[in-house]
Amino acid sequence: MTPSYTKIHNRFKLNGLHFNHEELKEVAYSLIKEGEPYEKVTGNFLIDWLNKDDFLYVNTSGSTGKPKAIKLKKQSMVNSAIATGDYFGLEPGDKALDCLPSHYIAGKMMLVRAMILGLEIDHVEPSAHPVFDYAKRYDFCAMIPLQLKHTINYTKNIKTIIVGGSIVTQPLQEQITHSDSKFYETYGMTETVTHVAVRQLKSIAGEGEPYFSALPNVSFDKDERDCLIINASKLVDEALVTNDIVDLKSPTSFQLLGRYDNVINSGGVKLFPEQIENKLQPIIDERFIVAGEEDGTLGEKLILIIENPRDSKDSIFNRIKKLKGLTKFEVPKDIYILNNFEETVNGKIQRNKTIKKAIG
Repeated sequence: MTPSYTKIHNRFKLNGLHFNHEELKEVAYSLIKEGEPYEKVTGNFLIDWLNKDDFLYVNTSGSTGKPKAIKLKKQSMVNSAIATGDYFGLEPGDKALDCLPSHYIAGKMMLVRAMILGLEIDHVEPSAHPVFDYAKRYDFCAMIPLQLKHTINYTKNIKTIIVGGSIVTQPLQEQITHSDSKFYETYGMTETVTHVAVRQLKSIAGEGEPYFSALPNVSFDKDERDCLIINASKLVDEALVTNDIVDLKSPTSFQLLGRYDNVINSGGVKLFPEQIENKLQPIIDERFIVAGEEDGTLGEKLILIIENPRDSKDSIFNRIKKLKGLTKFEVPKDIYILNNFEETVNGKIQRNKTIKKAIG
């Protein structure tokens, strides 16, 4: 029988202590009144979760559009937690590390998984370089790529780490190959109650996979634009049409190619910025994006925008031209430099605003 959002698992522990429904309410009030800023946010979420409503509102990050509040059913969040638990084999009493902010769906769902699946969760301050007990053995953790980049040398005692929120860069993937943990890149969004698919990354503990695989009770299709359609009746009421272009391998697996609204048509050739950025990652240390700029001859020309680079444009161009695996169409025609990229409150690059800032 599927657990109800009104129940707290009897094996659930928060920071080493067991709480039932009413006790957890008291903890939430205490966090709001006396806690650190991040704990106040967590307290507010727990109050929302423990009230009598069967829904709550969750803010999107705003990385692909304006931030907005989305109404989610609590039971859908429970169903998502169960799917994650089933996929990764999580059991009551397993230990989880929560280093994500409770503002957004990823952080909220770490707590929901713990309450529903009966995990013993340690909730630590979310930061770019989270500090936790590096010697303690954990079964499960979720991080953004920036957090993993800063803690990769301290994660050997974490069995499974899911990574999402932004792209897992090639340099970070290279570091992961030398780690003992299992790593999975996630695909999902607020509307789908976090991830609906995962892709294992190569490490000592497991072979990498080129395709994202669906979580239980999720399947995929694509529309006439080759954009992914998500069928997940236990999470959303209707099929969700995305703007993510995919190579659909089966009803439960796909390769992500890029965003439909980011595609560049340069001289009749379709270019996917995300794929080009992936190829450029090993030779550019700073944050960067590629984009299209209006051009009288090509329609759109490929440009590179870099945040405060240490090297000159000429030096960067020379490295790009020597890069193997880059086609002549994927070599930027111009480079723009910005002191600061436009970003969301949680550090994601706002692509459209950054492009507009660069080219005016």
